[in-house]
Amino acid sequence: METKLARIAEVARNRPNERFTSLIHLINYELIVKCHHELAGNKAAGVDEVTKAEYGKNLPGNVKSLIARMKRWAYRPLPAKRVYIPKENGKKRPLGIPAYEDKLVQKALSKILNAIYEEDFLECSFGFRPGRNCHDALRILGRIVNRDDINYVVDTDIKGFFDNVDHGWMMKFIDHRIKDPNIQRLISRLLRAGVMEAGIKYNTPQGTPQGGVCSPIMANLYLHHVVDLWFNKTMRKELKGKAYMVRYADDIIFCLQYKEDVKYFYKAMKERISKFGLELSEEKTKIVNVSADDDNDTFDFLGFTHYMGKCKDGIKRLKRKTSNKRHHRSIMRCKSWLKYNRTLPVKELMRKLNRKLTGTYNYYAVSDNSKSIDSLYDEVQKLVYKWLNRRSQKKSFDWEKFEIFLEKYPIVKPRIKVNLYRLGAGASYVR
Repeated sequence: METKLARIAEVARNRPNERFTSLIHLINYELIVKCHHELAGNKAAGVDEVTKAEYGKNLPGNVKSLIARMKRWAYRPLPAKRVYIPKENGKKRPLGIPAYEDKLVQKALSKILNAIYEEDFLECSFGFRPGRNCHDALRILGRIVNRDDINYVVDTDIKGFFDNVDHGWMMKFIDHRIKDPNIQRLISRLLRAGVMEAGIKYNTPQGTPQGGVCSPIMANLYLHHVVDLWFNKTMRKELKGKAYMVRYADDIIFCLQYKEDVKYFYKAMKERISKFGLELSEEKTKIVNVSADDDNDTFDFLGFTHYMGKCKDGIKRLKRKTSNKRHHRSIMRCKSWLKYNRTLPVKELMRKLNRKLTGTYNYYAVSDNSKSIDSLYDEVQKLVYKWLNRRSQKKSFDWEKFEIFLEKYPIVKPRIKVNLYRLGAGASYVR
């Protein structure tokens, strides 16, 4: 199967105008079983309440039944279970959790789509792509903004992107590369599967549920045509000065040279995405003059607040720190976790806490951000002191005893783990 997918990728790379007419046969027993083994076993179940472990009890029989139903077009995706997770602004973000069998089909489909479209996607796109991550996007953004000919940053926000994807346009974009009517029909059914909330099914005439296994590749495909190609092939030619973009899923930063270009681009951007059923949030979209001396002129991207600061040699460059919302959220999550786990044996409690902290450091411990992660470490220390003292009615520690305790059970200390000045994926985009 890996050989077949590699061959498809090779054809897509060498023949950019190729339209694939026979792909559905790739979703076979072998691929579905592979997808089953790759899916995480600790994820929430969909409306069918089937988990990976339950499905795996009769894996051969279940997969054979699924393939048979797909061949005679008796397979129909179940509606995704609608759940909500809190956002940083206090609101809630809707997520759709597919049924387990639908997860398998979506994962198999996403492998095929990735094999084709990964060869088409541009260097400015980083979200949910193999070999690329958030740190790569941050590296390229810093490399762009630090150029002498970049003076303005347009931090854009698309209102409810995942809820407003137009299915008609999506299928047209799919048709550019995939002519297989069976794959097209499968994608159409997945898009229109609906969502289930409080026992009521709602149709999905538009949008792709955020949380679905193939939602990331669908989002990349849609924005590749709506934004990436338009900006890099058309808009950059119309602007007077230099222009670049960095996109991670629907989070997009544009970097421009001239003020008049900013006004022209902003108007053109609104008109462009409105054609495809999308809308810019004017309240959240921000224009920042990165050449000004105002250190308070900042923008947020991928959990970091970006600002212009000076190095030790006096040279001004883009720096970043954990955004206040993310910093506060990390502290609140730690507080909640300690509150509900404080009765664990001390050794187990500290081991699990350190594992969680290490995961946080792996993302936020980047160049220039030592102050923020040191602050997080200090706050975690205070929380551990507080909740260990609440394990009994009588205080277990004063601070001096707590310091002795930390010698035996230390809290992992942060250190910079990610160098954002090392070249990574996408470097050729700004060379």
